[in-house]
Amino acid sequence: MAPVDAYASVVLPGSPARKPLTARQRALLAELEELFLAEGFVEFTLEDLAARAHCSKSTLYALAASKEQLAVRVVGHFFKGAAERIEGRIEGVDDATKLIETYLSGAAEELHRASPEFMRDVAAFAPARHAYELNSQAAAARIRTFIAKGVADGVFRDVHAGLIAEMAGLLVEAIQTGVVGERAGVSDAEAFRALADLLLGGLAAR
Repeated sequence: MAPVDAYASVVLPGSPARKPLTARQRALLAELEELFLAEGFVEFTLEDLAARAHCSKSTLYALAASKEQLAVRVVGHFFKGAAERIEGRIEGVDDATKLIETYLSGAAEELHRASPEFMRDVAAFAPARHAYELNSQAAAARIRTFIAKGVADGVFRDVHAGLIAEMAGLLVEAIQTGVVGERAGVSDAEAFRALADLLLGGLAAR
């Protein structure tokens, strides 16, 4: 997960998503997010979503002009909210080791909410996959800043921060897509804790 401005391009140009939301729309967006996270979204029609959310199709059209744009908006809402919550967790933390531990722990908790069906649909739908890819790229950039800080503070040994961060980013992506969990037989939370241990063990100043 990453700073929230990384998600500015997720919403499709020209979408009503750029307009300020009403309280009802914010609640509806949160409800759709929970539904998508639990069951995925590709198989739903707008009629299905309206029925599940107990609203009219016109109410959904006020959020997005099509089912596809609605899916992009809801996926972007999840990643943006996750980024905000994780950034809140590390606010005020100055120790690089604690930053990495807290950041990856937060990512594990956020992704624990996402079902395999949701991750499958994100991977299958190109615009939603773009939001996901933004998340992975920005996560690598965030980890890079933590490593650079640790090196500057003398907490970590002098390493190629960009290279290590990109390698960590690939592992984050593999965890998020379920590859690591499936192959190693562990939960995402366990995988993220192992990644933190791997990073911190390898970076520790000697």
